[in-house]
Amino acid sequence: MSAGMDLTQAREAAEAFRARASRLHAAIESHVVGLGQTLEACLWCLLADGHLLLEGVPGLGKTLLVRTIASATGLRSARVQCTPDLMPADILGTPVLMHDPVTGRRVRRFRPGPVFCQVLLVDEINRAAPRSQSALLEAMQERGVSVDGVTTPLERPFLVLATQNPIEQEGTYPLPEAQLDRFLAKVMVPVPDRPALAEILRRTTAAEMPPVPQVIDAAGLLGLQSLATEVAVAPHVTDWAVRLVMASQPQGPQAWPQVRRWIRVGAGPRGAQALLRLAKVRALLAGRHAAAIDDLRAVAPCALRHRLRLTFEAGADRVDSDAVIAHLLQRLPLEAA
Repeated sequence: MSAGMDLTQAREAAEAFRARASRLHAAIESHVVGLGQTLEACLWCLLADGHLLLEGVPGLGKTLLVRTIASATGLRSARVQCTPDLMPADILGTPVLMHDPVTGRRVRRFRPGPVFCQVLLVDEINRAAPRSQSALLEAMQERGVSVDGVTTPLERPFLVLATQNPIEQEGTYPLPEAQLDRFLAKVMVPVPDRPALAEILRRTTAAEMPPVPQVIDAAGLLGLQSLATEVAVAPHVTDWAVRLVMASQPQGPQAWPQVRRWIRVGAGPRGAQALLRLAKVRALLAGRHAAAIDDLRAVAPCALRHRLRLTFEAGADRVDSDAVIAHLLQRLPLEAA
């Protein structure tokens, strides 16, 4: 925690964080069923003030999850349905000529697009053309939008929650590395198991569900996000995160043979930042005021899976990003050699 806190204050702050986050978790879970660890990973990203990429087959509740998060936090939300003909102006907005009733002249005014919100749902982001995908880069990184030579800041908190379908690849445009790197985490949405599916049917085929309760507002969420940045991280924990990211780089002088075979491009500085930011939130949710290596291990898959570019040999070996990350976690020693 911050330098001005003593041990008792740090513990109380961590407990207060966990209590408020638990209410948020319960509010979301009251409407979204069967996510389990996926929902927890989504909360890590939300409380770490990061953008989230959700991947899963259609019908698993990805869009419902995003709408529920917006309702539970009281944030203004908007939705962009991506299609190949989507234009950047459909996301950012565009200057338009309007009649000024005072002067009688036409004036040029900016009409804001859906990006001017606090929670932006970008549905099926990989169906948008590269030009439209890149329109989100500045908004995601700088929390601002530049149109017609004028940069307008976005209201905080600002979160992009994007979805994509891993199966139907016809008519899609895979996200480039620069776009993927802006997402703090990538979460895989699982197919519900038998009890979860039964509960989904019970809720969706009976009477109308009550509205999602709002358990926090924008100021409260910003406070939790600010507190998460103050979690202590010991030097050896930071060093482990650095060594994990460096171990994913096949061009490194000490890269393991399997890393050279499976990874074409490894994680970079944003990957290391994502590890620490998510680990801090996980520590607070466990009631701890300092992050540990176990936190880094837990958040590594969602922080790194979209930052690794695998080789043809990895596909031939039927190895995906999660398997490569598991290999790195197994091989990486706790202490530097």
